[in-house]
Amino acid sequence: MSTATTSNSPGKWVVLPHYAFAALAFVALSILLLFSTDAFGGHYFHPKLLTLTHVAVLGWATMLIFGALYQLLPVVLECRLYSERLAIASFVLLATGTISLSYAFWTFQVGWVMHLAACALFLSFLLFSINVTQTARKAPAWTIDADFIVTSSFWLLATGSVGLLMALNFTMAFLPADHLHYLQLHAHIGMAGWFLLLIMGVGAKLIPMFLLAHPESTRKLSRAYYLINAGLVLFVFDHLFFQTGLLFLYAILVVAGVVFFLLYLHDAYKTRQRQDLDLGMQQTFVALVLLLLPLVLLMIVSSRAALPQNLLSIIYLVYGISVFLGFVSALILGQTFKTLPFIVWMHAYENHVGRYKTPLPKDMYRHAWLRWQNISYLLGYVLLVAGVLLQVQALILAGAIGFLVTSLLYTANVYLMLLHKVKNLKPFSYGNANA
Repeated sequence: MSTATTSNSPGKWVVLPHYAFAALAFVALSILLLFSTDAFGGHYFHPKLLTLTHVAVLGWATMLIFGALYQLLPVVLECRLYSERLAIASFVLLATGTISLSYAFWTFQVGWVMHLAACALFLSFLLFSINVTQTARKAPAWTIDADFIVTSSFWLLATGSVGLLMALNFTMAFLPADHLHYLQLHAHIGMAGWFLLLIMGVGAKLIPMFLLAHPESTRKLSRAYYLINAGLVLFVFDHLFFQTGLLFLYAILVVAGVVFFLLYLHDAYKTRQRQDLDLGMQQTFVALVLLLLPLVLLMIVSSRAALPQNLLSIIYLVYGISVFLGFVSALILGQTFKTLPFIVWMHAYENHVGRYKTPLPKDMYRHAWLRWQNISYLLGYVLLVAGVLLQVQALILAGAIGFLVTSLLYTANVYLMLLHKVKNLKPFSYGNANA
């Protein structure tokens, strides 16, 4: 990650609180999962499932992505972050909105608490989008990576807008269609427009960089960008105004875009100079494999096959799990240990480099904890998905326990890095040939 120049990096109090909050949110998510195993036997529109989804989406995934992106945006776009104050304000609003909305869903209070939470989240997304867009405008050269990142921030804002309208509609009932109609819109543009595009934009830059690979062409990335956005735009207009039944076609466009992205990463993998993969990169490639399941399930749910309602509900549940607890969580669990160690190391040792013997970023966390984290995560994920598919409570509970173990190991490692202190540095002895 040598391209992350300290001159462009934001202050640590802009970035690190996001990692701290996200780690605690992951623990909270795992604990709530233990007390929600009974909710996986019915419809996905359930207070406990809505709580789990929004803790995972907002407190865990989006919170960490915000923090990581404030650090990585200067790397990807080669310019300073537009505003650290906007970043801090966005963090406060996102944290407040996440806690309030989770409480409102868990107790299913659809009044002023949910309204204020939705407003706070929308304002957080708005400030984030402004910060990303204004930062991108300062970039010396506009790249396809910038297209992905800026566009994803617009989709995030659209997702927040729909969510705000849905929160108000609980008590005011002004939307013309039923609530589930807008829930599908809210979910699909959030998953494909926000998470998928953002992850692809940052991943296209970071994964080749960590592999020491230099793909010659970004043509496949461009195809991925246009295919996914075309599928999303057509889906939104059709879902809101026409309802032609062409959802399967739009799904094909999105899946084709993902395929081109994976082909781009395959090209990078073939040209890599770093042959050995550390635990963080191993988990990253596990995440890319796990992406295949939600793509298959997307094709199934969009085909509108004549499936029994109970089976369809189960497929929708597994689809959501495979996105947020599968692909997105696996990627975060891997990439945290490629980004956070360097961020902490940079802020702790940037003034000591060349004068003192400093530890390496990889020395700042426990590799044994990370290894067991990856094992417990994969085991918990497989058990949870199997339990939901087979409707076996014992397997769902076992999967929840696996996620709890994963979250505790992850949080322990994260806070080990966040609380790292500089001490007892030994100076280099340049004048002593035997030193």
